[in-house]
Amino acid sequence: MTDPFDYKGVLAPYMKEVIHLKEACGFAVMSMKWNFKEFDEFTVQYGLKEPVITKELTDAWIFTRQNDCARTFYQKCSRIAQLSKHMNRQGKNSYVIPLPTNCNDRFFVPYIFSEEQIRNIFCKADGLLRESHRKDDPIISMPCLFRLLYSTGLRITEALSLRNMDVDLRADILRVGTWGSSKNGEERLVPICGSLKENLRKYIHYRALLPVRDVDIPEHPFFVKLNGDPVSSPCAYKWFVKTYISCGIAYKGDRFGPRIHDLRHTMATHSLTKMIREGLDAYAALPLLAACLGHKNISATEQYIRLTCSEYLDLVNQCSDLNN
Repeated sequence: MTDPFDYKGVLAPYMKEVIHLKEACGFAVMSMKWNFKEFDEFTVQYGLKEPVITKELTDAWIFTRQNDCARTFYQKCSRIAQLSKHMNRQGKNSYVIPLPTNCNDRFFVPYIFSEEQIRNIFCKADGLLRESHRKDDPIISMPCLFRLLYSTGLRITEALSLRNMDVDLRADILRVGTWGSSKNGEERLVPICGSLKENLRKYIHYRALLPVRDVDIPEHPFFVKLNGDPVSSPCAYKWFVKTYISCGIAYKGDRFGPRIHDLRHTMATHSLTKMIREGLDAYAALPLLAACLGHKNISATEQYIRLTCSEYLDLVNQCSDLNN
């Protein structure tokens, strides 16, 4: 069984030590594991050779995190600072990143794609042409991945952590979080609609044509590059931006998006709007959506709706009544 937290960079031993110490003290460490996984992938791409955290390294990392909300960015900086302090105690003179102002307010407004824009994105994704002959090109996965994110509302980390065994086309369900990928550490079942099922089958068919061994075994990552390696979140984000720009949707920068996570917000808004406008009471619709999104309470789902544009004010008002 593949360990999603089998870090590859030179800082891996120290990351595992910090996680072990936290676990020994009784702390929940799942979120830290994912933060370290992201930082580990960055250090590999950065080309870090010596197990030392420098200011130059953290400055380069900060430049890639401008799309994080203040709360998330603070959390990630705190954990990297903890890693640096631990390394200093082990004799590795590392730079301790200063913590930013801890702000709990989200300073971004998610971009909610229209239904027409979503259709255009899918169409452009289907017609993408490879711009290189690299073996690590992920283009085979992008059309299906974008559809899955919009159809199910999965977080990008949840989608990319799916293994073949998690995609059950007989029962029409996805098993999410079986590898510790969910944000709250809990597993859940997410239904697969008919159109998504057809696209999943098409993707599996073409993936099977790749000259890659074991790409279809149960434990293998579901979304892969041409060489069979798993697709990473930064890679998926890069291709998503490229796709929607080709649809005439403006890219406003790392801090403002649109981001690939906005497909989750868009799914939440479109789904809830459809259910309520078709006559389903908000008291019934919102809990259903919360369960699908993996939220522990409906207030978290309502927050998704509150962050959307004024076109959905009637929806916001109906949902707010549930928490008054």
